Amino acid sequence: MEKSVILPDVTCDLNEEIRSQYDFEIVYGHVTYPGGVEQPAVLNWNDCAVLTEHTAEEFYTALKKNPDGYTTAPASVYEYVEAFEKYVSQGYGVLSMSISSGMSATYDFSCQAKALVLQKYPDAKIMCFDSLRFGPGFGLMAVYASILRGEGKSLEEVYAYLEENKNRFHQMGWLDDLSFVAKKGRISHPKAFFGTLVGVKPIGEFEATGKTTVIGKAKGEKSAYVAMLKYIENTIENPEEQIIFIAHTNRRAQAHQFKAMIEEKFHPKYICVNDVFPSCGINVGPGLMAAYYIGKPISADLSEEKELLSKILQGEI
Repeated sequence: MEKSVILPDVTCDLNEEIRSQYDFEIVYGHVTYPGGVEQPAVLNWNDCAVLTEHTAEEFYTALKKNPDGYTTAPASVYEYVEAFEKYVSQGYGVLSMSISSGMSATYDFSCQAKALVLQKYPDAKIMCFDSLRFGPGFGLMAVYASILRGEGKSLEEVYAYLEENKNRFHQMGWLDDLSFVAKKGRISHPKAFFGTLVGVKPIGEFEATGKTTVIGKAKGEKSAYVAMLKYIENTIENPEEQIIFIAHTNRRAQAHQFKAMIEEKFHPKYICVNDVFPSCGINVGPGLMAAYYIGKPISADLSEEKELLSKILQGEI
């Protein structure tokens, strides 16, 4: 079997337990905190030791108060060169996985680095994959890549699976504060008004570039949970065979409630609640609570998904 490494960037939001279980290495970017303090991005809260931000709750409370004080940056081309050379010099093939190119220059930087490394190691196998997703949706792709590798698939076969199926990776959940997400460019500004309506839960799905698009709105949490479960029921494939992530930004109680509902209804093979760490959290803000799973292909303009959710919210499904 070929020696290989799966190398997602830090925005995959895979916690230490999952990284260990599925044998990932990470390319870390950068986070700048209030006061201009720049640190390597992290995937645990213990290392987020700037000011008093030692927990997710402290981090998101501080972020809410001062969103402009936090910025993110991807790993540079030369940081990617260093990461690739570490493995190709030992004879490893590399599958580099990146946050959507529609959100970040990360994928472009990885491709530039590949070209540079191949000048020195012309026989190296380096494959750069644009996930067209972010956060836990991207992380779930990486998990499936690792599973396929463990089944003996070559990097070429793993890459082909990802390219063929990346449009099947769904997000279904809500975002409490759309004005924050709009400001950070993760959703279009015209949709942000939903976040100002008292008691309304804007429900979002991935669009073509991986940004979240609001496809409907529910009145209250109870109605939102019912609608989201029905939406998943109508879009998921083979739920009992699936790994499902529930991600949140300072909405832990709601995430665990949603997890229990999904377990009861769909009985997936594995489901876990995962935090969203600073590299994604800074651009999402507090208020995300969503499930990530594999389902039917998402339509190019989300028209099918909008129609489905509309029928669900109107009680037609």
